[in-house]
Amino acid sequence: MKLTRRDGAFPDLDKAPFDVEAFLARPLVARLATEGPRVRPVWFLWEDNSFWVLTGPWAKLEQRLSLNPVFELVVDSCELTTGRVLQVVARGHGSVVDFDTDRGRRKLTRYLGEREELWDPRFSLDGSSSSRWARLTPHTLWVADLSFRPPSAVEVTRR
Repeated sequence: MKLTRRDGAFPDLDKAPFDVEAFLARPLVARLATEGPRVRPVWFLWEDNSFWVLTGPWAKLEQRLSLNPVFELVVDSCELTTGRVLQVVARGHGSVVDFDTDRGRRKLTRYLGEREELWDPRFSLDGSSSSRWARLTPHTLWVADLSFRPPSAVEVTRR
């Protein structure tokens, strides 16, 4: 199902074959492609109809987006035991904006848990970080449920 942004949102998101908001709230790894092509795995936060990805001096994402803001991003899951395969593909334009600590906490808590004192020091939110946000705003989302019946389910029905 192809969804197109209108008035800053995706009005038909509720007509997708699965709950996209709930799917994108899971701590999944996305693959982000920028010009080159360059593809990298990223942790993300889906908020305000945009994907938010941490960046900073350790990465070339800011430079790449300033040269060409076009991106594609894929978030998918494949559960072989159940045959459940879900996919969201986004295409749009990205920009780099200042870091927002509250948003950073919401994102990192998803991946690292509630107890910040146990987080790796690289993910500190103490304010001294040089982190920035890549705001990846899709103009198009493709949403697909590609689920299948796993072989184990076929065996059970044959018996």
